[in-house]
Amino acid sequence: MNFETLCVQGAKDKSNTTGAIAVPIYQSATFSHPGVNQSTGYDYSRLQNPTREALENVVAKLEGGVDAMAFSSGMAAISVLMELFSAGDHIIASSDLYGGSIRFFNNISRKSGIEIEYVDTSDLKAVGQAIKPATKAIFIETPTNPMMDVTDIAAIKRLTAQRDILIIVDNTFLTPYYQQPLSQGADIAVHSGTKYLAGHNDTLAGFLVVSNKELSERLRFIYKTIGSCLSPFDSFLVIRGIKTLAIRMDRAQENAKKVANWLLGQPMVKAVHYIGLDTHPDIEITKRQSKGFGSMVSFEVESKELACHILENVKMIMFAESLGGVETLITYPHLQTHADVPKHERDARGITDRLLRLSIGIENCDDIISDLKQAINSF
Repeated sequence: MNFETLCVQGAKDKSNTTGAIAVPIYQSATFSHPGVNQSTGYDYSRLQNPTREALENVVAKLEGGVDAMAFSSGMAAISVLMELFSAGDHIIASSDLYGGSIRFFNNISRKSGIEIEYVDTSDLKAVGQAIKPATKAIFIETPTNPMMDVTDIAAIKRLTAQRDILIIVDNTFLTPYYQQPLSQGADIAVHSGTKYLAGHNDTLAGFLVVSNKELSERLRFIYKTIGSCLSPFDSFLVIRGIKTLAIRMDRAQENAKKVANWLLGQPMVKAVHYIGLDTHPDIEITKRQSKGFGSMVSFEVESKELACHILENVKMIMFAESLGGVETLITYPHLQTHADVPKHERDARGITDRLLRLSIGIENCDDIISDLKQAINSF
């Protein structure tokens, strides 16, 4: 089944006796047993729920994984993921990560005795030098948030081929429609399902997709024990969002290419970060491991004052956190997504008070550009 068809047809209610086209919302906390030592396959919704199961099955298929687990948020997914590791374990993480991931690693994982080392994972030599006997995983975000750095997933896998090191890839920005990390050698794909998978800025969700049964069993045990599962209603919303994933991604990407190229021509814009630009240093890696470039664009303007002016003067574009919805949003990373990262670290990564991040939506691109134009030119 082709990807686009799988998005539309892949989520099925295996117990459907009504002919319902949409997967029903099984809003039940518990399920009765036919008899002693007998089960319908469902016992308690923390373990599994028919609506969530339908969602997990389609996400696993889209990523080419053995199993997928749906969580109440992307950070809930990461919190369960990190329970795979113990005190003394060493984790290499991309140096440019979503601020929430950095906050979790620095304040929760380190408190648990896990050593987190931030490395530019697009630099294979640097990754190789960081590996040591205690290294248990490499956590990659590609492209990164918000600087749009790209890591060669297959090359990282080759680097660790003779070692027992998990390759974990946050695939939120490109989704399985444009990039499938497991096919490149990753062991686990992570998603904030809030973003492109759900696609409408109306629910929170997270996913872990695994490449083998052993990881599935280990994570399922932690999952049911911690209990941060996705609700039936939110599962229904994400199923509905996935139906249009392919067409939303293509339209948003088309818009992003035009916006990025327009920004390149603006005198007060000093840098544009979009992995689909021919000038992006990692364009060839992206073409090799992905079939698309997505719709996230970061750009740096000439002053903090101009950045604030744009945020306060856009009219159609909304100044808000998050990304991946049908609406175009503009975000100020140093005050929003990365506010908890120390200033000197933000500045070193290029996340200055002059950097803005756009999540390009599916509106008419002329309207997006017109809004940016009036906001910049009115300064």
